[in-house]
Amino acid sequence: MEILNIKKEQSKYEQALALYDNKLNDEQVKKEVTNLLAEKVEENDTLEVKKLLFHCIDLTTLKETDNDESVMKFTQKVNNFDEEHPDMKNVASICVYPCFAEIVKDTLEVEDVHITCVSAGFPSSQTFPEVKMVETSLALKDGADEIDIVLSVGKFLAGDYEAMCDEIEEIRDVCGDDHTLKVILETGALKTAENIKKASVLAMYSGADFIKTSTGKIGISATPEAAYVMCNAIKEYYEKTGRKIGFKPAGGISNVHDALVYYTIVKEVLGEEWLSKQYFRLGTSRLANFLLSDIFGEEVKIW
Repeated sequence: MEILNIKKEQSKYEQALALYDNKLNDEQVKKEVTNLLAEKVEENDTLEVKKLLFHCIDLTTLKETDNDESVMKFTQKVNNFDEEHPDMKNVASICVYPCFAEIVKDTLEVEDVHITCVSAGFPSSQTFPEVKMVETSLALKDGADEIDIVLSVGKFLAGDYEAMCDEIEEIRDVCGDDHTLKVILETGALKTAENIKKASVLAMYSGADFIKTSTGKIGISATPEAAYVMCNAIKEYYEKTGRKIGFKPAGGISNVHDALVYYTIVKEVLGEEWLSKQYFRLGTSRLANFLLSDIFGEEVKIW
């Protein structure tokens, strides 16, 4: 009996992935990152770099205990910093749950600090697509300038790229051209460099302005290896499309050295053009105090 070999037609997402080198070896990535950091981190340990890192922070409060009063006080500290240190650039944004966007908008007095909201079923992304759209729309209506969402990791791992990308594209449409969309890959759940590279490409292909490592809500958050893979994906995407995508590590950034590691990776892989809040963010709150302590030469506890 003759056996017919029927080749399945590739989806547009598989065709997009085929343009990139996704066959990555985890051990090789780790070796490259180790060598890069050993050679370059120390030279970036400067006052000016620390000031830039502070300016690139998405100052974040995503606690179960957040309430109107606590978020108002959190925001007021950003106002106070601007008044007390007019010679320093403030943080890039304040990141909160969508239900607090209006509180931040009504309290925030610093013009160049944006309002970021996590949305679309954060942190699991396990809800109805319609709910994701509505939640995002409400966050924008209440004052959000930027939206952070988590791609549907379960759909990605199941190979359902179309459903995953359709959701991102629909949220992109809700955000429009006037609002920044950051897509969180949850790299700790993706586990391998190959998965992280593919998810990076698909998120950018679907309209992300930034790709972000993690939610900080699972055991493994940002890692230098994940950052390295993501930044190389951004570089390759830029070379193919001419479109610059930002990078945001988040989760587990607990000290100044961690921040310098991510700064170094961005600088060495993507170059100086990415070293501004337009294309580089750090999702954290505790890092702000540590950076300021180094900058001022004394212990600082603001947030």
